[in-house]
Formats: sequence, structure tokens, C-alpha cells
Amino acid sequence: MVLEIIVVIAILFLAWLIWQLMRAKHFTQFKRQIVQELKPKVIESIIDEMLQTRSAQLPNSSTHQEATISYWSASAGRILQAALMREIVDEQWLKETGNLRNSQHLFHVERDKLHR
Repeated sequence: MVLEIIVVIAILFLAWLIWQLMRAKHFTQFKRQIVQELKPKVIESIIDEMLQTRSAQLPNSSTHQEATISYWSASAGRILQAALMREIVDEQWLKETGNLRNSQHLFHVERDKLHR
């Protein structure tokens, strides 16, 4: 009887570990998707915006562009934040792709890197 209980507990624990591994893989895939798919769109949006707002007060030179791109590309969380702010993606996209929870987790984990 005791051995059966230990076996059941071990199986449950193993199933929980497998579930956690699957969640971690999905989260890692989400971060990779942000960098591969959203980062180029965010960079393009930044360049377009800086070209359109160029003036005497805002010269938006190539140095300014590089600094802005570097800032917004510093982490996956900041890239996602920029994509949301620039309406490249929205909350509906996060829900449809099943990444709403992953985005919440990403923002929590990288809260020290996010734009304030």
C-alpha cells in the first residue's frame, strides 16, 4: 500500500515536471518569435516614425536612430512593449496566438528592463 502511494506520487510529480517543461518550451518559443518576427517590424516602425518627425528640433540622425533602435531592442520584453505601443500587435493577437499569459510572464520577469 505504501509503495503504491509512493509510485502514484512519483508519477504525479513526473507529470507535473513534464507539464512545466512544455510551458517553458512554449515561453522560449514565444521569446524567439518576438525577436525573429516583431523586432524587424519594430525597427521599421521606429525608422519610419523618425523620418516623418524629422525637424530642426528633432534631427533624428542615423545616430539617433541607432540609439533608439538599440534601446527598444535591448530585451524581448521591450520589443513586445514597443510592438504593442506602436500597434504592430495587440492584445487580441496575443490571445489568438495563445501568448497572453506568456506576455504577462515576460513583462513580470523583465520588469526592470521595460520602458517606464
